Amino acid sequence: MSKSVRVKDKWRSKKWYTVVTPPYFGSVEIGSIPADDPQKLLGRVVESTLYDITEDFAHQYLKTYFQIVGVDGKRALTIFKGHEYSRDYLRSLVRRKTSRVDGIFDVTTKDNYRLRVAACAFTTTRIKTSQEREIRAIMKKIVEEKAKTLTFDQFVQEAVLGKIASDIYNEAKKITPLRHVGIRKTKLLSKPEIEQQVLAVEEKLEPQIEVTTTSSSSETEEDEEAIEETADEETD
Repeated sequence: MSKSVRVKDKWRSKKWYTVVTPPYFGSVEIGSIPADDPQKLLGRVVESTLYDITEDFAHQYLKTYFQIVGVDGKRALTIFKGHEYSRDYLRSLVRRKTSRVDGIFDVTTKDNYRLRVAACAFTTTRIKTSQEREIRAIMKKIVEEKAKTLTFDQFVQEAVLGKIASDIYNEAKKITPLRHVGIRKTKLLSKPEIEQQVLAVEEKLEPQIEVTTTSSSSETEEDEEAIEETADEETD
């Protein structure tokens, strides 16, 4: 008779870790992830909605992304990776006989974090190309000025929660009436080298807290083109 083979149940060896947002987003619990080794959690990106963090129904259309960079006990620590409008919400903003103005800018914050920021504006009527350029210039000016004066924590808060969009709206509405202005997407491109060195030292000094960093590509994501295609749905 053949001997029976005992199969190890991998699920029994796994533990659950609670994913929490960074302090600048309230250290809110946004989910749980199983893993048999904490190291396997590092680098994973967790998707959530801003509503899950703020409990404000007006934020249901905003998707947020947080990357796990460390494990402290049963808590998976994260850093803000980016955010974006849901595709359905972006499509709902398109109207006939109106214009959409987009601006995509790569900026560096006061503490040397590099981000890609995509702003958008929707007008109440169709506008001239010259007006589009003026609005885009306002977007660029405000986004770059904010990045120069704010830290990464402060900048992403203002970008996600609407402060930067509000500043753009207040200036751009002087050119033409607007229906909506927003920061429809952000993406963390890179972190400062000094932070990566500090995290490496902390890992050696405190082995019970496993920390690593991952760098992001500066290339535009392929789905950027898919989102941009929503503008083509606008018909004469």
